[in-house]
Parts: sequence; structure tokens; C-alpha cells
Amino acid sequence: MAESSSAPAAAAAKSDAETEELLDRMLTRLALCDDSKLQALLSKLLPLAISSLSSSSQLVRNKVLEILSHVNKRVKHEPEIGLPLTELWTMYMEAANPMVKNFCIVYIEMAFERAPLKEKESMSPMIVVNISKLPQQHQEILMRIATKVIGECYASRVDNEMAAKYKLVNNSRDRDLFLEFCLHTILYQPPAQGGGSSPGLSIAQANRVAGKVPLKGDLLLTRKLGILNVVEAMELSPELVYPLYLAASADSQEPVVKRGEELIKRKASGANLDDLRLINRLFQLFTGTTGAENTAVDSRVNPGNATLKVKLMAVFCRSITAANSFPSTLQCIFDCIYGSATTSRLKQLGMEFTVWVFKHSKLDQLKLMGPLILNGIVKLLDNYSSSESDSVGRDTRTFSFQAIGLLAQRLPQLFRDKIEMATRLFHALKVESQSLRFIIQEATNSLAAAYMGASAAVLTELETLLLNNCQVEQIEARFCALRWATSVFDSQHCPSRFICMLGAADSRLDIREIALEGLFLGKDVGRTIGQNLDRRYPKVGEMLDYILKQQPRLLDSYEMREQKLLFPSQVYVAMIKFLLKCFEAELVQNSSIGRSSEFLSSVERMCLLLEHAMAFEGSVELHSTSSKALVSIGSYLPEMVSSHFATRISWLKQLLNHVDMDTRESVARLLGIASSSLPLTASSDLIRELISSFSGANKRFEVQHGTLCATGYVTADCVSRSPSIQEELLKNTLKCLVDIVNSESATLASISMQALGHIGLSAPLPSLVRDSSSVSILELLNEKLSKLLSGDDTKAVQKIVISIGHMCVKEASASNMKIALDLIFSLCRSKVEDILFAAGEALSFLWGGVPVTADVILKTNYTSLSMTSNFLMGDMKSSLSNYSSDEKNVASEDCRIVVRDTISKKLFDVLLYSNRKEERCAGTVWLLSLTMYCGHHPTIQKMLPEIQEAFSHLLGEQHELTQELASQGMSIVYELGDTSMKKNLVAALVTTLTGSGKRKRAIKLVEDSEVFQEGTIGESLSGGKLSTYKELCNLANEMGQPDLIYKFMDLANYQASLNSKRGAAFGFSKIAKQAGDALQPHLRLLIPRLVRYQYDPDKNVQDAMAHIWKSLVADPKRTIDENLDYIFDDLLIQCGSRLWRSREASCLALADIIQGRKFDQVGKHLKKIWVAAFRAMDDIKETVRNAGDKLCRAVTSLTIRLCDVSLTAASDASQSMDIVLPFLLAEGILSKVDSIRKASIGVVMKLAKGAGIAVRPHLSDLVCCMLESLSSLEDQGLNYVELHAANVGIQTEKLENLRLSIAKGSPMWETLDLCINVVDSKSLEMLVPRLANLVRSGVGLNTRVGVATFINLLVQKVGVDIRPYSNMLLRSLFPVVKEEKSTAAKRAFAGALAIVLKYSTQSQAEKLIEDTAALHTGDRNAQISCVYLLKSYSSIASDILSGYNTVIIPVIFMSRFEDDKHISGLFEELWEESTSGERITLQLYMGEIVSLICDSIASSSWASKRKSAKAICKLSEVLGDSLSSYLVLLKSLMKEIPGRLWEGKEALLDAISALSASNHKAISTEDPSLPGTILSLVSSACTKKVKKYREAAFSCLEQVIKSFGNPEFCHLVFPMLFDMCNLASSSKTGRAPLASDSSKAESDDAEDVSIPVDKLMNCITSCIQVASVTDIVENRKKLMDVFLLSLSPGFQWTVKVSAFSSVKELCSRLQSNLDDSQEISLHTDTTTFIHELFSSVSPKLVECISTIKISQVHIAASECLLEITQLGRYVSATNWTGIGLKGEIAQLIEMEKNEQARSTLKKCIENLEKSEQANAKTK
Repeated sequence: MAESSSAPAAAAAKSDAETEELLDRMLTRLALCDDSKLQALLSKLLPLAISSLSSSSQLVRNKVLEILSHVNKRVKHEPEIGLPLTELWTMYMEAANPMVKNFCIVYIEMAFERAPLKEKESMSPMIVVNISKLPQQHQEILMRIATKVIGECYASRVDNEMAAKYKLVNNSRDRDLFLEFCLHTILYQPPAQGGGSSPGLSIAQANRVAGKVPLKGDLLLTRKLGILNVVEAMELSPELVYPLYLAASADSQEPVVKRGEELIKRKASGANLDDLRLINRLFQLFTGTTGAENTAVDSRVNPGNATLKVKLMAVFCRSITAANSFPSTLQCIFDCIYGSATTSRLKQLGMEFTVWVFKHSKLDQLKLMGPLILNGIVKLLDNYSSSESDSVGRDTRTFSFQAIGLLAQRLPQLFRDKIEMATRLFHALKVESQSLRFIIQEATNSLAAAYMGASAAVLTELETLLLNNCQVEQIEARFCALRWATSVFDSQHCPSRFICMLGAADSRLDIREIALEGLFLGKDVGRTIGQNLDRRYPKVGEMLDYILKQQPRLLDSYEMREQKLLFPSQVYVAMIKFLLKCFEAELVQNSSIGRSSEFLSSVERMCLLLEHAMAFEGSVELHSTSSKALVSIGSYLPEMVSSHFATRISWLKQLLNHVDMDTRESVARLLGIASSSLPLTASSDLIRELISSFSGANKRFEVQHGTLCATGYVTADCVSRSPSIQEELLKNTLKCLVDIVNSESATLASISMQALGHIGLSAPLPSLVRDSSSVSILELLNEKLSKLLSGDDTKAVQKIVISIGHMCVKEASASNMKIALDLIFSLCRSKVEDILFAAGEALSFLWGGVPVTADVILKTNYTSLSMTSNFLMGDMKSSLSNYSSDEKNVASEDCRIVVRDTISKKLFDVLLYSNRKEERCAGTVWLLSLTMYCGHHPTIQKMLPEIQEAFSHLLGEQHELTQELASQGMSIVYELGDTSMKKNLVAALVTTLTGSGKRKRAIKLVEDSEVFQEGTIGESLSGGKLSTYKELCNLANEMGQPDLIYKFMDLANYQASLNSKRGAAFGFSKIAKQAGDALQPHLRLLIPRLVRYQYDPDKNVQDAMAHIWKSLVADPKRTIDENLDYIFDDLLIQCGSRLWRSREASCLALADIIQGRKFDQVGKHLKKIWVAAFRAMDDIKETVRNAGDKLCRAVTSLTIRLCDVSLTAASDASQSMDIVLPFLLAEGILSKVDSIRKASIGVVMKLAKGAGIAVRPHLSDLVCCMLESLSSLEDQGLNYVELHAANVGIQTEKLENLRLSIAKGSPMWETLDLCINVVDSKSLEMLVPRLANLVRSGVGLNTRVGVATFINLLVQKVGVDIRPYSNMLLRSLFPVVKEEKSTAAKRAFAGALAIVLKYSTQSQAEKLIEDTAALHTGDRNAQISCVYLLKSYSSIASDILSGYNTVIIPVIFMSRFEDDKHISGLFEELWEESTSGERITLQLYMGEIVSLICDSIASSSWASKRKSAKAICKLSEVLGDSLSSYLVLLKSLMKEIPGRLWEGKEALLDAISALSASNHKAISTEDPSLPGTILSLVSSACTKKVKKYREAAFSCLEQVIKSFGNPEFCHLVFPMLFDMCNLASSSKTGRAPLASDSSKAESDDAEDVSIPVDKLMNCITSCIQVASVTDIVENRKKLMDVFLLSLSPGFQWTVKVSAFSSVKELCSRLQSNLDDSQEISLHTDTTTFIHELFSSVSPKLVECISTIKISQVHIAASECLLEITQLGRYVSATNWTGIGLKGEIAQLIEMEKNEQARSTLKKCIENLEKSEQANAKTK
């Protein structure tokens, strides 16, 4: 490469002539070069040639072109010939000459086609970098090359290394060009047969992507997948890659679609869809080239395909920018709706987008688009059928109507001038399918706003439209008609109110509600006239005129009420109520209008309408409403109504027997009003008629009720006149009423009493004559009334007690007053609230000063004081304010004073402080009634302090009604009192709320006094209830703890204090509205407690405190912010309260208040809040624990936000972290409470994730805590299982791995991962010493492995910054690796040590590696540590370790031969990893290995000696005769052979054997005497008595004899071998087996024989092998003895097999001697020896075959026999004995089952036959 890069520079320096000459020579070389060498030549030639194109000489250029032409021809059809890609690219980037660049780009393209895949992959990112600076034509070529390589290499995945290279494309222009080309490639589709370009591309763009050959099939698929993978790896912003991924998700190939959708979800889901650039790109994909007539055909971009358009529309419908991109928005919508290639789905999406545009586009743009889109929508709707079958079409219509509704909201002026759209929508509501009507209904309702303020003509047309649709069959049309009527027109518009009236009778509830709301008759119908003044009603005359215009017959009425109703009853009811409101509003607004003739005429007509509504067929509700309306009119215009009905008395009388009670009551009032216009005589006659009717025969209840009521009203009117009716008639009337009370049922009696009360309101009731004496009416009725008041008829009791009050209004008799009071007071124990309220009202009439007159009660729709004031709902002065008090009718003030005194004493001395809760409740109701109804009376004013004290006392009542009324009373007292009283009342209430006040007056407890509500504290021991004082005392005595009653009382007092707070809160809610500034000094005390009480577990307390909070606090947020510290202090103190409800409420309050707070608000309380949360989570009560959990979640969220540097200022985040993190680490994670630990870990993990660098100051504490928690928070079950793993057959290592994998998935480990990311060099100063200490002191598998892994990751993160601490870590980690017992932990620590080694100094590394190598001589744990360490060094710090191979390679080699299979296996793996070739490695480090072996042999460790011997064996095996240090090793071994025996010493003999075998020549050459010494040494070893060692010695002896091949060895060794054989034989003589027993004998192991005869025979074989024939023949007798002994039955079959081998070797030697030897004497001796063998050994062989049933023996014996028979030809005929042998062999053949043995035996017979024939010829 160096040559190639310097070649262009050299060429440039030369002259043109020289260049031409050089090129000519190169051309010649090129022509003569073989194809095999062409690539190497081109690597130099091609850059030189192309660079020469920069020359100005035409000759040079021509020569270059000639060379390039030749090159093209040579390589065109040889794709395996590569071109110098890198050199060409370098030249291209450096060249300035355009011609050079052009030719470079051509050959770069060729070079890429031929380059190896790895080179292409490496070059591909390089050509994209700075591509924007290149010519456009070159850009296209290079882009095609890059995408082609991407498709070839990255269709499945992109590795990290290549991803990093592609990330270097960071120039915005380069990146945009690359992404654009990628997008075009993704959009590219194979061309169709008809031609044309792909959707989304122009012809030019498609050609740019494909080049000369269209892309198809798998090639295109892999290219697209590769592009998607590379773009993902580049990690670009979602806005840049979104179009590309979106286009991929709409591709025609399924894998691309799936990958695109996946990438959109994973990588681009966070794209900003309001990015203008992104939206413009997406619009371009959708519409293609706009204004195509001005664009060249090849450059016109086609719109995207239908699938892509669908996906794009889904995106546009989520982008506000897309909604405001006029005119693209408009083009997109019309393309969807009317485009030539549109689909039903696109139409649907187009309308959905239209809805989106109408909702989110800016008004100025909407004004441009709105009219055009609206016309398009109308046209679309006209073209669609209303069929239900097409769901997409239905959706399209749905969005169309939605769009119309939204456009009406945004651009109402488009619709205001015409009602066509309204008509269209109302028509659609009637004809469209049910599924669409709801959407149309919403659109229609939205359209209503457009017509507000329209012209009168348009509104008139709308009136007709609505009137036509308000009663059609379709519900939706009716609904919209009513909605339009109430929203388009104002409340004074008569036609719309008439439509509402018609809607009031609709069958649908929602339509009825809208209609009633339009008439102001909705849920707030109870509003009074004064509250309705802000509403504008039409004039009653105008409203009547319009109604009568619609139905002129509405004024028809007949005496017998037989007229027909023209509307449903509900319409009449609504009509009457609305007309009455119009009447009242008009009258109130202009009080003088009542005298105008026009108004009176309207009222007259309204009365006629009401009479018409009383038609017989009308509903009960209608009749009741009409009659009450007439009374209401009469209360305002009594003269007109009385004169009107004075002529209609008979009509009224027939209505007195109406089935409805309210109607009868109202008609009776009307009769009373009408009677005032009658003459007194007529009135008297009417009274007589009424009396006669209820004393007559008609006893029907309705008749009696109506008559009695009418009697009371008419008589009351008559007695109020002057002159009055005759006294006799009055007494007669009263007597009849009294008789009814005494004789009739409770109901009629109560009605009769009511009539008496009404008469008593107008005049004092005279006494009646009874038994010739004058008796007052109350005296007459006392006994009967007592019975009635004690009865069960609640309504009757109410009427009676109120009537008593009415009767006493003008009473002056003290005795009668006392009777009345006694009757009322008899109700004090009633539990019926309504009765108590009625009694309170009666007492108010007796007290005097009530704010109503007799006329109000008698001539209006008045019912009672309590109903009128509605004080329980808070309306204290609503109705009563309309009336004034009338005191002038009170007859005797003295009598009233006595009455008031009696009532006061009864209340304050008896009822309010009674020990019975019913009496206290009654007293409260009556005192409240008096205070409210008579509050301005001077006597009440004087009693206000006493009343205030009573109400304050009653605030603590358990009875809810008592408590609420007491608090209500407090507010009334506050309203009535003067300034000082108001101040005292506020202070008292604050005292009660803050818990510092005391009850001023105690209640004496008696046996049946209820202390607790039933069920509050459970049941007694016997299962009875526990509520009264007596029951509590009994329980305390039964339990043997009398003092328990005091605890019960304490509990009751606490309950009372809670009730007082609740009651005070109710009172406060009223007072706070009026107290204003008076409360300001108390706010700091009140606010914290009010906040806490709003979270009280008792729902009632919550509600009460919420009332006062709303009343007291106008701006809750500001109030809490201003008093935040006080609130925190109170809540944090109460979190530790002894009362569980305080703890629970405080936690819940804290959880709410801390949300959204900033650090400066909560910083100083943050730790205390955490303490409170943890304390509550460990509370004894479950509800408090739940509240603690909620607080913990809230403070967790707060803390995470405060510590997150992206959400909080860095300084605040740091302070928050300083407060919270140490606390969590010290108190939370180490807590014994499981929930606290889990919560703490979760918070710490989130803190580490969000805090970023703010966590650095706490890194050491955090990391160490997390590491320790890995073990301390582990499931203890795993620990238990591991302890007992061995007992149940579970492998400890697998269990450890399981534990570690669980730990690595824990939140603690996630936190550690986060900590790694923020570590910097400064934080190491505190972190590393803590880690080093944890390495030594850490407990638990997870912690120890965790700290090792963390150190590993830490060092990887900080790199060389760890170097100052490497010595500390090395000194900590190395001993731990040695001592660690757990395999997993040992490996982890070894890995940590290895990575620290990577950054340690040379001296540290040297010492560590030497210490590691020294471990191989230690115990088993040390050896395992050694191998794990060396493995880790090798894989992690291989560059460091490679410098110390001379130390570690010998250790690894030696340790391969450890006795422990596990250890040796580990070292074997390490050896294979560390060496490339065993032989080379051993030769390279021979000196060090031999030195280590010698040291080990000389050590005192037997294991080391064994290991060394095995190593020597391996050296000999691998190196053979090239083992250079054999002599040193041999001498070391020979030194160890003498001396005592030890286990495994036989390995030394094996090593000597191996050395002798591999290096016998060198040994003999080096020292000729050494083989003899070895032989002597080994021979002596053979005499040892240890069986295993002796066997090894014989094996070694055999190998030594064979290896050295010295014939003298036979003389030296054979005698010893012969003697040993004899010795072995003699040990067998005592139990030589019989022939029949031979097979059993052969199978037994001769354990008692220490001489291994088989090994001995092998040594004899080796002696035969090396000895001279002369020596063999000389020792033939001994050999024969040995053979015969070894083949005797006394030895095992293995001995016999060894003997067979010896005989075979002997036969082989004898035969070769006979063939070669020329000595006659030796020949003769040999022949003799053969004869002996033939005659003596052959039978033994036959015997072995026949007696031993082992196939191996048969094969070996038959082969041996074959060798002997082959020597038969050397046996003389005179000595021939083969005939008998032949027969035996023949028998063996018949019996033999082994085919190989049988075949061999047959050959033996053949040899015998040949020998016989030869002998026969000799004879």
C-alpha cells in the first residue's frame, strides 16, 4: 500500500516522456503477466495509470487509455481478479483532476464488485462520509454501491463496530442525502410490464436507485432490510427516520413491512408529529409533485401507493401542523375524497382528517379552506347512499357529519344566512340509519351556535323547522329541536318556549329535562322569585297570545269540566308553571303593572286557561298545579281573583271532593278567598252548607276533607271581617269541628284541628257550653289530643301540633296556654324528626313574633314555617324575608311572658342537658326553631349568650341531627348577635376545633344513659349490646376490672370531642361566610387542623371539615402555600400521635399536600416526611399502614422529581439527594420491615436513574449498600436450599448460578448498573477503598460475586483512571481468590483481578503473575484458584500475560497431570487455549519446563513427583528423540527410584520407560554405561514386593530392554527372570488344577502371587527379541522350562497369552536364523530346539485351546501353533511326531467356534501336511 500511495506522487514528478516510457513498460508487463499474478500487478499499475491522466500530454493520456482498455479486457470475464479498492478510493478523495476522479469512480465501482465481503463492509461507511461534497453523478454511483453492500452484509443485523462507523455520518447534508437515497430505495418497487416508476418516486429517482439493471426479488428485499438495520444502528432522531420507517411499513414485501412496523414502535414512536419539516416530507410522499405541468416528465414524483396513503393519513390525523399546512392540507383531503385512485378507506380517512383540520387548524387558514371543504363534503354526502352494508362508507359519512359540526363551531358565518344545512341535518336525523344518528345529532347541536344572532327572517324559518321537528317520531330529531329551541333563541322568545312546553310531555327523559330547563323548571325549580330575577321571561300576555294562536280553544271551560284537553297533561303542567313564572317576574319587576288593564286582561285569560286545565280528563298533577297557580295569583291579586271566583262558587264546591288532597286544599283556599267578595249572609249560608255536608250522609273521606278545609278557610275569612258572622253560627261551627276531633280518626281529627287553627289565626276562639258550663276548646280536646299526639300517624300529629300553635296565636288565657304547652312538651321524647320540627313551629307561635301573618297562612300556598324556611338546607331567610311579623294581634303580653318563661325553663333546665339523647335532640330542635323564627324578639336577643352556650355544648352530641342543628344554631346566633358576641362565638368555635376547649356543663349519667352508639364497641360477653352506662358497668364487673369503666368514659369523651369538632365545623361553615376578618388571627391554628380533619377516617368528620374549609378558604392553594410550614409541622407531629385516626389522617394529608411541591417548600421537612412514612408503614393498625403506603408512594414521586436534574435545578437536586439518599441507605434498605425495604430499594433505583451526576457524592455509600443488599435481601429460602443441596441431589454450582441470575435481575443490580454510568475519576477516590474493604469483609454469595462484577464493570468504565488504585485492589482481590470456596465467586473475583491487572504497573503485574503461578504447588483450592486466575488473565489481560509465558506455560503444562481429574481437566482446557501447537510450545519453553519438572521431582511432595513423572512421559511422547534435556530428566528420575516406596511411585518407572523409548540412542551415545545402570536400577525395582510397583517395574524393564536392544541385557536379566518364574511356579504347585477344573481355575485372580508372570513373560519376550540366537539356543532348556511352566494350568490366561507371544517371537528368531545362518553346529542346535518346541510346547498349546474357553486365548494359541508348525519342515523325519498333533488339531477345528482361530488351525493342519509330505520325500 505504501508503494501504491507514493506512486502517483512519483509519477507527477517525472516528465511526460518519462511517464510515457514508464507506462509503456507497465503495458508490456501487463501483457506478459499471467492471470494468477495479475491482481498483484494491478494493485500497483492501476493507481499509477489513472493518476497519469492528470498529465497535460495527450500521448500520456492515450497510453493510459490503452492500458485501461487492456485491463478492462483482461478482468472483464475474470471476476475473481480483484482491484485495489482502498488505493483507488484514496486517490479519488485526494485527486483534483476531474478526469482522474471520473476514471477512479468507474474502477471503484468495479473494485467493489470484486472485493471480499469484509473489505466491502469496511469501506461502505467511508464512502458515505462527506458524500455531499462530491458531484451528483458520483453521489448516485456511490450511494448505489453503499446500499448494495448494506443489503449484502446487514440484512439480518449490524454489529456494534460497523454501527459506530455509520454513526460517523454526522454532517447534516451527508446524512440527509443518505437518508433520502435510502427512502427512495425503500419506496422502489420492481417495474411493471407497462413501464412507469414506483409510487412515491419519479422516473429519475427510480433510475437513480436501480442503476442500469432493475432491482427485483430477494436482492431488493435484502437491500431494504439492510437499509432499515443500518438506519436503526445510526440512532438518528425519530423525525429524520420516520418517513423511511413509514414507507417500509407500507411495502409490498412482508418482511419489510414487519420490520418497518417494529421500528416505528420501538424507535420512532416518540417522533414530533408537529415538526414542520417532517410533515412537509410526508405530504410530499402523499401527493407527489404538485403543479406537474411545470415539471419535466422524468422528474414528476408519483403520489404514494394506497397503503402508504392510509398510513400517512393516520399520521396527519395526529398532527396539528398537518392541519395548518395549507394548501397541502386541502390537496390531501380532496385527493382522498375525489382522487382517481382513491378507495373507500381513503375517503373515510379523508373525512377523519377533515374533522381533525376543522378542530385544530388556525382560523385564518380555516377561512380559506372551510368553504371549499364544505362544498366537497356536501357533494360527497349527496353521492353516498344511506346503505348500512358498507361499513367504510358509514364511517365516511360519520366523519362528514362530524366535520360539519366542527366547522359550524369554528366558522359559524358560513351557515348563518341560510337554513339549508339545518334542514339537511334535521332531514338526516329522520332518514339516516340509527348508527349514524348520534353523530348527526352532535353535528346538529354544534350547528345551533351558528344561528345565534341570525337575521329575523332566518330565525322565523328556523321556528317553523323546529316546530315541525319537535314532535316527529325520531328521538334524535326531537332532541335537537328542543336543544335548538333552548340555545338559539333567548328566554323571552315565545315560539321557542312553546316548543319547550310541547317537549315537556316527551316520552324521553333527556328531552323532557331539556324542555324543562328551557322553561327554567329544571332541578332548581325551588328557586324563589328573588333568585330568578336574573332570568328574563316573556311577558305573560305575549306568551299567552302565542299559545292561544297555536290553540285558540285553550280558554274553553264548562261548569262540569267536560271540556277536552288539547295537549297532554304534562304540557299543561309545564305551560302553567312557566306562565306563572312569567306572571310573577312581570309583577315583581313592575309593581304598578297590577293596575293596568292590559295586564289584568292577561291574568283573566290565564285564569280561564287554568280553569280549562281543570278538565275532568286531566291528571292529578295538572289539577294540583292549576289550583295552586290560582292560589298564587290570588295571593298577588286577591280582589281580582275573589271577584272572579265569587261567581264560580258552585264550580269550586264540586272540586272539594277531588281525589287529590293538594287540589282539595288549594280549592278550599280559593273558596276562602272568593268568600271575601260575597256578602256576609252569603258567606254564612256557605258555612252552613259546608257544616251540613260533613254532618250529612256522605262520609267519603275526600268529601269530608274538602269540606273541613273549606270550613276552616271560609270561617276564618268571615271572623276576620267587621262585622263578623253571628256568634251562634261561629260556636255551632266550632262545636261541629270539636266533635269531629273527638269522634273521628286521627286523620280527620288533624284536618278538623287544622280548620280550628285557621279560625284561631283570625280571632280568639270562644268557649263552648258543655254541661251548662263554659269550657274552652283546648280543655274540651285535651284528653283526645294527648292520645292523638302519642299515636303513630306522623302527619296527623304534625298537623295537630301546628294547629295548637295557630289556635294560641290570639289566645289570652294562661290556662289554655298551659294546656297547649303541656301537649307540645309531651312530644319531647319523640324520635320522629318531622314531629319535633312541627312542635318547634308551634312553640314559635306560642312565643310570639313569628314572621308570618294570618293572611299569608290562609291566602297563599303556605304550608309551614319549617317548609318555608327550609333551614336544614341552609336557607334561613329565603322565604321568611318576604313576610313581616305581626305582633299587634297578641291579646295579652303578660300571658306571653309567662309562656316564654315556661318554654325557657323547659328547654334550659330540662331538655338541653337531659341524660336522654331524645330529649336533648328535641330541645335542640325547639331552641333552634325559636332562635330562627323569633330571633329578633327582644327576649330571644337577651338570651343569645345562654343559647350560644347551649348550642356549643350540643356540638359534641353523638346524635347527628342534634349535632347538625346545634351547629346550625350557632350560625344563626352569630347572625343575630352583636359584635362582642360574634367575637366570643368565633373564639369558642376555634377552641373547639383545635381541641383545647372543655365542655362547660356535664350531663349526669343514669342507668339507661347511652354512652356509645349501639355497635360502636362490639357486644358484651353474652352477646348483648353495649351502649348504656349500666351495660358498661356490668361488663367491667364481669371482667373483674371495675376500673375499666374509666377507660370507657375516656373513650366516650374522645368520641365526644370528635363530635364537637364535627359539629363546630358545621357551625363554622355558616359563620365563616360572615365572620370575615374576625377569623384571621386564628387561621394559623385552624388551617393545619382543618387540613388534617379533611382526611379523618370518619366520613362525617371529613364532610363537616370540608364544609368549613370551603366556607373559610376562598383560595385553597394559596392558603395552603402560605401556611405550608405550619401544616407540615402539625401533620408530622400527628403522624406520631397515640391516636390511630390522627396518624392515618396525617399520612393521607401529607400524601396529598406534598404533590407538586418544590424543594424550597419541602426541603427542610423531607427527611421527617420519610421518617413518618416508614413509621406508618410499620404501624400496628392496617388502615394506618395503608395510609403509610400511600404517603410513601407520594413522597417517592416527590423525591424522584426533586432529585432529577432534568426536572429540578442542579443545586436543589443535589441537596435533595444529600437529604434522602443517606437516610434511605441507612434506615430504609436496612429496615426489618419487608415493605419498607422494597420501597427503599425502588426509590434508590429511581433516584440513581433520574439523578444523573447528582448521585456522585453518595456513590460509595450507594454502591456498597446495594452490594450488601444483594445478599441481605435475598430470599432466605434459596440459602436454605443451598445448604441442603447435596442431600437432595442438586448440584451446588447450578444452584449458585441460579441465585446469581436472580440477583442480577433484581432492582439492586439495576441500580448498580446506573451507578456505573455516572462514575468519574473523582468519585473513585472514595469508592475504591470502600470496594476493597467490601471485597475482604463482604458476606453472602450474591454480595461477593456482585462486588467482583462491579469492580470488573467499573474498571471497564474508567479505564486507565483506575491505575492509582490498582495496587490496593490487587492486594485485596488476590487473597480472596485463594480463600474463596464458591466456584462462582472465585471466578468472579478472578475476572475482577484480571481486569485490574490490565491497568496495573509492570512490577505489580510481575508480582501478581508470579504469585499466581506459585499457587499450583498448593492445596486443591489454591490450584483451582490458579487455573481460574490464569484463565481470566488469558481472556482479559492477554497482552500483559504474554510477557510472562516463561512463568506460566511450565505451570500450566505441569498442572495438566494433577491427580485430581477436575483440576487437570481445567488446566488441560487452559493449555489448549494458551497454545497453538503443543510440540512448538514445548520446544520453545523446554528449559523452563525441565527446570520446573526437576524441582518438582526433587520436592518432598509425592504428588509433585508423580506429576513430574507424568509430565516427562508427555514430553517424551510429544517430542520423541528431539527432547534435548533428556539426560537431566533421566538422572533426576534415577535419583528418586532407590529408597522407600510411596503411593504412585510407579509413575517414575513409567517416565524412565518413556525416556528410554524416545531417547535410547542419545542416551547410549552420551554415556554408554548409562543403559546398564538403568537396567540395573529397573531390575532391582522388579524385586520389590508391592504389586502395582512391581508390575510397573517389569513393564519398564521390558521397554528398557526393547529400547536399548543390547544383547548383553539378556545375560544380565534372563537369570533373574528365570528365577522369578520358578518362584512363581513353586507358589502354584500346591494347588495345580485338574483338567476338568481348568476353566474355573483360569477365571480366578491369583491375588496371592506378587510376581506378575504375564509382565515377566513380556520381559522374556523382549530378551528373546534382543538376544543373539546363540544365547537363545544356549538357554533353550531354561526357556523350555519357562514356557512349560507358564503354559501350565496353574497360571491365568493372561500369562498364557504372554507366553504365546514369547513362543511366537522365539519361533520368528529361530526361523530367521535357520534361513540365514551358515554355521552347522548352530543349525543343528537350533533344529534340536525346534524339535523340543514342537514336541513339548505344541501339546500344551492344544491343551490351552481345548481347556480355556476364551476366544482371545484361542486366537493367540492358534497363531502360536501356526508359527511352530511352520518350523515343522526343519524337524527330521525320525523325530516327526506330527501325526498325533494333526488329529488333535482336527478335533479342535470341529469344536472351535471362533472363525479366526478355526481358520488359523486349518492352516496349522496344512503346514503339518506339508511337513509330512516333505518328510516322506526325505525318507
